[in-house]
Amino acid sequence: MSSFDDNSAAAAAVASAPASSGSTKVQRHLKTRHLSMIAIGGSIGTGLFMASGSAIHMAGPGGALVAYAAIGLMVYFLMTSLGEMATYLPVSGSFSIYAAKFVDPSLGYALGWNYWFNWVITVAADISIASLVITYWEPMRFMPPWGWSLLFFGLIVLLNLLSVKAFGESEYWFALIKVITVIVFLGVGVLTIFGLLGGKYVGLANFTVGEAPFLGGGFSGSFLTMLGVFLIAGFSFQGTELIGITAGESENPKESIPKAVKQVFWRILIFYILAILVIGLLVPYTSPELLGAESVEEIAKSPFTLVFERAGLAMAAAVMNAVILTSILSAGNSGMYASARMLYAMGKSGMAFKGLRKVNRFGVPMRAVLATAVVVLALFLIEIFNDGAYQYIVAASGLTGFIAWLGIAISHYRFRRAYIAQGFELKDLDYRAKWFPFGPLIALVLCVLVILGQDTQLVMHGDVDWQRIMVTYMGLPVFFGFYLYHKLRYRTRVIPLEEVDLGDEEEDEDE
Repeated sequence: MSSFDDNSAAAAAVASAPASSGSTKVQRHLKTRHLSMIAIGGSIGTGLFMASGSAIHMAGPGGALVAYAAIGLMVYFLMTSLGEMATYLPVSGSFSIYAAKFVDPSLGYALGWNYWFNWVITVAADISIASLVITYWEPMRFMPPWGWSLLFFGLIVLLNLLSVKAFGESEYWFALIKVITVIVFLGVGVLTIFGLLGGKYVGLANFTVGEAPFLGGGFSGSFLTMLGVFLIAGFSFQGTELIGITAGESENPKESIPKAVKQVFWRILIFYILAILVIGLLVPYTSPELLGAESVEEIAKSPFTLVFERAGLAMAAAVMNAVILTSILSAGNSGMYASARMLYAMGKSGMAFKGLRKVNRFGVPMRAVLATAVVVLALFLIEIFNDGAYQYIVAASGLTGFIAWLGIAISHYRFRRAYIAQGFELKDLDYRAKWFPFGPLIALVLCVLVILGQDTQLVMHGDVDWQRIMVTYMGLPVFFGFYLYHKLRYRTRVIPLEEVDLGDEEEDEDE
């Protein structure tokens, strides 16, 4: 068999859905408000509530604003790229299917399995962290932490076994709690700045006085420090790509996805930028309190808690603890959904066991949900009985979000070029990403920069710590392991632009 035949066979196995009965089709019941809030909920969480404090402490409020704005710009280009492809081809497999159809089947295979692997680890971590958060309240310590973890796990699995509409509603309300919290925080912060509430107003001096005489304290630290803050910002924004995963179950993807992309980006960026601005005006960036909020066990040192307490609001720590608990449960719920839908899509396209493509009468891929749940439970048990091994498992998934973003940028670049090469008119696209090709190229460069700069301490100290390097960059060999396995087995190659399959997978399935 020629290499062309090999590539065509692999592409068909990976990127084409089997034409079968409705028992392999999910149901389109997610509304625009569901899609918007799922993406917002996926990106507003502990990254904003907890990690923003250390970002401000590291680079100053000005440096943090620059870092979050730059990463926000990258996310904007990625979301518009994903929005263009998801509107054109709304499938649950999202960027995994796009990479397989528009670039190389092996790339789609690696992206799909890597993304699934990341989310099952994330869900296992979330149910463990949630048990620590709820035991913040002493009356809740009547049950051991592992008992709370199993209870939360059961709730997450149950929500994912119900109809997708039930999942969408639960995520809508989870995300709404976080959005309301940020809005209240911004309101309290503004009132404090204008002296209408208690607390001390630090002011613009926090942006101009400090270690760096040229840029001012607001931009304290070196380029490597700024790169570290880029990393924090990048992790904070991860989850926005869930819009692509939910596209396969959107009621009207041609209308709801473009709306969600526009709404989500601006809301997230405004929330992050304004929140950091308020913190920078009210809390000195040199305050050691900002460094304390590195884990959910230190809720009292969250920058949100600090601002609430300085404004004279009692029970601030308890309220923020409740918000962070809902954030973690929301992240676990979204993670179970994303991983199950990716496994389902891989079952449909031949990248996983085909039995995983089956859905029940409510359109829920029960086999994919239960298979994912079994792996999550196994990882949770490993965490309990062998914490050292679990740390390496977590490290293996550390870069997955950025790798997925890279896959989105590459896939969109290839999709647009193939679309033009095959004689289609751009005006016929229902949604078109702006600034092509600069958008995906800028996103690609920034993604590579953040991936290479994962551990700036390694560079700043100058000492070569091979074990630390291995843990930091373990996600790369895991991804390339998936890629090489598929590449060697199927002998695939990059699909020529003229041969890229631009057909609508949903229409193929209906036939």
